[in-house]
Amino acid sequence: MTELVEQADKFVLNLFKEKLPNTFIYHNYSHTQRVAKSTKELIENSEINVKEEEVLILSAWLHDTGYTVKFHGHEEESVKIATKFLEENNVDQETIDQVAKCIMATKMDSTPESKLEKIIRDADSSHMAKDYFEETSELLRQELQLLNIRNFSAGEWLAENVHMFTDKHKFYTDYALKHWKEGKDENLSNLLEDQSKKVQKLKKEETKARLKAEFKNNNPERSIQSLFRVTLRNHIKLSDIADTKANILLSVNAIIISLALANIIPKLDAVTNKHLLIPTLILVIFSVASIILSIMSTRPNVTTGEFTKEQVENRDVNLLFFGNFHKMPFKQFKWGINEIIKDKDYVYESLMLDLHLLGKVLHRKYMLLRLTYTVFMVGIIASVLSFVVAFYLK
Repeated sequence: MTELVEQADKFVLNLFKEKLPNTFIYHNYSHTQRVAKSTKELIENSEINVKEEEVLILSAWLHDTGYTVKFHGHEEESVKIATKFLEENNVDQETIDQVAKCIMATKMDSTPESKLEKIIRDADSSHMAKDYFEETSELLRQELQLLNIRNFSAGEWLAENVHMFTDKHKFYTDYALKHWKEGKDENLSNLLEDQSKKVQKLKKEETKARLKAEFKNNNPERSIQSLFRVTLRNHIKLSDIADTKANILLSVNAIIISLALANIIPKLDAVTNKHLLIPTLILVIFSVASIILSIMSTRPNVTTGEFTKEQVENRDVNLLFFGNFHKMPFKQFKWGINEIIKDKDYVYESLMLDLHLLGKVLHRKYMLLRLTYTVFMVGIIASVLSFVVAFYLK
């Protein structure tokens, strides 16, 4: 290694340390070292003179220095940096021009013409034939993402690499074609194999998703289950609403009676308040009636909690309601449930029976609740009118 090449190595190392962002995890000093090593390998197996060898090694060390300025168009910036470095080290103009041409030959869309350009171009892409290709390829993908240039998914990057191998890249030197092409073909084979696996996996997932969707859409059992689930939930909500309304009426009328007992009735003994007796009685009687009806609408029915085997076999009992089995031993209850499970029609029939009985309970609740509201409304109106008449007659 000549003194100028050693200076170029140190120059690039210091330049990258000072000016190259940490986001460049592929195009960095390690990549430059790999290119320089591959360049030396090609030089050793090519017929070139000492002057050309120095040009190639200098080009390898300086070809990516432009990344310290910008990503796109870095080759032109690399030429500027290399020219300045070489001029400061008193390198002749012919060498500078050759180094500039070699650096520009590393552009992927360019076609190398001279022997030196072909060597540097093959050296720059030598990783495509190496066993560490997968590692360096992933570093390049991550670098593009970190620089916000493009965010490739794993599948997209795999397709991009296959496209690069098959359509864009090729080796130019005889040595690379003879000794590196086999490694490149092996890496391409691995990429195609991975791509095939991903395609098969994607097809399996799509097929699985399609079959699952078809099963959901075409499965009558699912729609039946949804029907029972939604209907039972709605009935339970209606029952909760009825209980809430009854509790409101119960509380309101209890407050009315408490106020009447505390403030009005103790004053009825006075002669001057005798005219308030009938209105107060009307108010209290209707309030008590409303309380009684509210209690009736929320009062649970007590059932026997027992069933017989004949009832289960004849499907005359609803085992889905706790009131029909809470007194039964677990062994007999388990037998009854197993009898239901064994027959799908029996399951649906039990659900229908449960829904029907719940509907009857709701009917009773809402009938009593309607009557309660009616009594409360009539009582309030009658009480107010009686108080007005009482005060008028006085």
